[in-house]
Amino acid sequence: MLTIEGGDGGPVVVAGRLDATQSAAAQSYLDRLDGVVTLDCAGLEYLSSAGLGVLLKTHKRLLGAGGRLRLTQVNRHLQDIFSYSGFDQILEIEPGR
Repeated sequence: MLTIEGGDGGPVVVAGRLDATQSAAAQSYLDRLDGVVTLDCAGLEYLSSAGLGVLLKTHKRLLGAGGRLRLTQVNRHLQDIFSYSGFDQILEIEPGR
């Protein structure tokens, strides 16, 4: 299960599992946002390759419009996923405390 809420100038809080079953809903939500979008990932427990695709598509769309995607409060497990996939070289990632 995934919950995603916020935006409109504030952080977007994502929690749960961003996997293939949730990727369409997450993409639909993120497609409505523009500018600098900050995803608070403190509650994000799992990220699949489909979830990585959502983040990459959102990142590219935002960059094309002069914005960007930032990920904050990223736990160690997700940091490893981003590192192994090379996404740490693409996305702006702030580790959790």
